[in-house]
Amino acid sequence: MKIYLDTIGCRLNQSEIEFFSLQFRAAGYELVGSMEDADIMVLNSCAVTAAAASDSRQKIRQANRAGVQQIAVTGCLASLKPDDLTQIEGVTHVIPNSNKNSLVSDILQIDQGSIDLDKIYREPIPGSRYRTRAFIKVQDGCDNQCTYCITTIARGPGRSQSIDTILRDIDFALKGGAQEIVLTGVHLGSWGYDLAPNQHLKDLIKLVLKNKDIPRLRISSLEPWDIDPSFFDLWDDERLCRHLHLPLQSGSASVLRRMARKITPDEYSVLVNTAREKIPDLAITTDVMAGFPGETEEEFKENFRFIDSMNFSGGHVFTYSEREGTPAVKLPGSVHNFTRKERSKALRDLIKLSEDKFKKKFIGKTLPVLWEHSKRLENDNWVLFGLSDNYLKIRTESPVSYVNRITKVKIKTLDDSVLSAKIMGLQ
Repeated sequence: MKIYLDTIGCRLNQSEIEFFSLQFRAAGYELVGSMEDADIMVLNSCAVTAAAASDSRQKIRQANRAGVQQIAVTGCLASLKPDDLTQIEGVTHVIPNSNKNSLVSDILQIDQGSIDLDKIYREPIPGSRYRTRAFIKVQDGCDNQCTYCITTIARGPGRSQSIDTILRDIDFALKGGAQEIVLTGVHLGSWGYDLAPNQHLKDLIKLVLKNKDIPRLRISSLEPWDIDPSFFDLWDDERLCRHLHLPLQSGSASVLRRMARKITPDEYSVLVNTAREKIPDLAITTDVMAGFPGETEEEFKENFRFIDSMNFSGGHVFTYSEREGTPAVKLPGSVHNFTRKERSKALRDLIKLSEDKFKKKFIGKTLPVLWEHSKRLENDNWVLFGLSDNYLKIRTESPVSYVNRITKVKIKTLDDSVLSAKIMGLQ
């Protein structure tokens, strides 16, 4: 039987389907790159917004139309709305987040202990979820109480993966040739808080860099209150990618209080400026939200001005979406949908300007790039697409496909937010 894996949403979902792929392959099953070729589809769903939930349902319907015999749905939507999913035609398994560890054995109806991972290693998932970078789950769940967030309900309390499990998963990836490891979690910065003795994420990062021959190590989203200036000393090791994703959500102090975020705009600004002073050419990306309940015109202007002052290198803008079960749905002052969308567009346009400004700084400079995708041209050359360590999207044309290789490039131009470059030589 052939297996198709897909996911909606966060990097943690990507890391989880990568581990499913190891288990399916260890059990002797083939992974395929399209629904049409699959006997079984596993969808790791998302419910962080209404749009993400809708996208998840749409994927299920597409798989049913494609003739997939068994459709298994897991992830946050499966945890929050299992009864709704069972009503969708074609769905044969609904597996909540709490049962993910036994997902593969449950679907295949085999004993968990019969899946032997000792002789297996990571291979990129075929199809749209192909990634040369390996996403490693180090933490799950969250103990924060942000009033808009449904993920804390869907994922449960925060819990850390053991060091042995993390190092094992990294070994799977390195044996498979991964050139970049990405550490992921729902509340990544809380890794180690629940271990005995207590540890901090920086302890894990030091351990990984010391014990594993990793070409590049990237850290995914971090809540800003989980780190302090000493955290940035880790970047003395050049293998650590110069990119921090620090969710802000709002530049208005009063909105942040209603969100129950554990930081003020001033504290956030100090942290970002310290990081930039310690790490040259650091990319800082963020998440921001428009239209949170009670957001006045003045609060939106505060948010806009603060984001403008931060000069982010990129970011995600979310239009506030009511999520049943969260405290925010009970807050007064609902913002009209038209106003939410209007404010979202203004923030996206603003961040796009600062993103392009950041990219232009690198024209004429040399950067290391990990090539992730390639496409053959009619002249037999390849168009390559990759990422610099500081999260710049780079494009080049080459007679050789260097996919999953790191090369040094010289940045030439910026076109449609993509930097074009010339390969200087292999790293």
